[in-house]
Amino acid sequence: MTDKPKALPKLLIIEDDLGLQRQLRWAYEGYEVIVASDRASAIDAVRAEEPAVVTLDLGLPPDPDGVTEGFATLTEILALKPDTKVIVASGHGARDSARQAIADGAWDFYQKPIDIDALGLIVARAFHVHALETENRRLAERASGTALGGMITAAPEMLKVTRTIERVAGADVSVMLLGASGTGKELLARGLHDTSRRARGNFVAINCAAIPETLLESELFGHEKGAFTGAIKTTEGKIEQAGGGTLFLDEIGDVPLPLQVKLLRFLQERVIERIGGRKPIAVDTRIVCATHRDIDAMVADGSFREDLYYRLAEIVVRIPSLAERSGDASLLASHFLKKYAKSMQSAVTGLAPDARAAIDAWGWPGNVRELENRMKRAVIMAEGKLVTAADLDLAEGAEEVPLNLRAAREGADRKTIRQALARAEGNISNTAKLLGISRPTLYDLLKSYDLHA
Repeated sequence: MTDKPKALPKLLIIEDDLGLQRQLRWAYEGYEVIVASDRASAIDAVRAEEPAVVTLDLGLPPDPDGVTEGFATLTEILALKPDTKVIVASGHGARDSARQAIADGAWDFYQKPIDIDALGLIVARAFHVHALETENRRLAERASGTALGGMITAAPEMLKVTRTIERVAGADVSVMLLGASGTGKELLARGLHDTSRRARGNFVAINCAAIPETLLESELFGHEKGAFTGAIKTTEGKIEQAGGGTLFLDEIGDVPLPLQVKLLRFLQERVIERIGGRKPIAVDTRIVCATHRDIDAMVADGSFREDLYYRLAEIVVRIPSLAERSGDASLLASHFLKKYAKSMQSAVTGLAPDARAAIDAWGWPGNVRELENRMKRAVIMAEGKLVTAADLDLAEGAEEVPLNLRAAREGADRKTIRQALARAEGNISNTAKLLGISRPTLYDLLKSYDLHA
């Protein structure tokens, strides 16, 4: 039995000159060549064949002496299949046409008269880049850089946190998450719930700082009908609603002292009493809490009960800021760009080099929440296919350079390698190319610095 022949990469040639059409058709060996002579037949071919690479003559009928029909064809091709590598060829106002074509999303530009050998090299490189991008997308879909709870990260600092939470998820202990606002505390709490034995129960979240003190007790413990003015029916509190599951208390540091006493009693005895009630109610709820405040300082100055702290903090997990998560800013920026470009039906397809540099240099005081907001704004404000640093409204920040030369070199190496790994989505070959080194050299560096792809 003979093996089925491997399918050839598909190349679409859009050219209205029949002689040049024949010449190009026979010039390319190793490709399945499809030919079209106008916009309608070209779009039909893109729909039917989905070619990876297209060569496009801008002078198409009914405007063979102009470029309007060619640019309209380019726009339609990229709208149908954005990953297509379109190589534009034209003899009409070459410089202006080249600028406009690249701005509109063309992959490369070639000026007529056509040199078959030179154009062949451009076509071969386009197929090579398309294959690499396809492989990257396949790997991203398989791993997608996600960790616990759908968190997107490639940073060893954050992966260490997610592994810790995965280990404690199965143990029925209270967990306290400490970290700045916007670092993903609720996402990690939900991930802890989803990987625990309580996953079939409810996950209930409440932000203690967002609810007035007079209402917080009722929100947590519930109330009986007639317990106070406006209590027209008996209502379960969040602790009861999370029975058999997990209650996430965000900003636990904002709970007032009188309510801390009642919360401590629940944690000790696992029973509650609703406001206005006289009957103890047994509730099996796991508590996960979080705060951005310095909880140790609050215990020291008496604004947070020490006995409650030890009940809540059976396991303490400290979450690094985005600035401490090497390479994650670039990885998350790409994720948010795709998310908002899709939801807003934007033509934005990626980040310009100055945007990537600005993202890597910025300190991200607002962490992931700030990054997401800036990316959303940039997708709205971007005028071209690529988001720029100006669209992000970012100024490049300067970092203080360590005076120890060896430490400075090692720190720069680690940071640069992690950023390259993030941009290449963990692909070793592409990471080595970004860094301008060989794969064996990259493997040696990864081993030397104890880094992982």
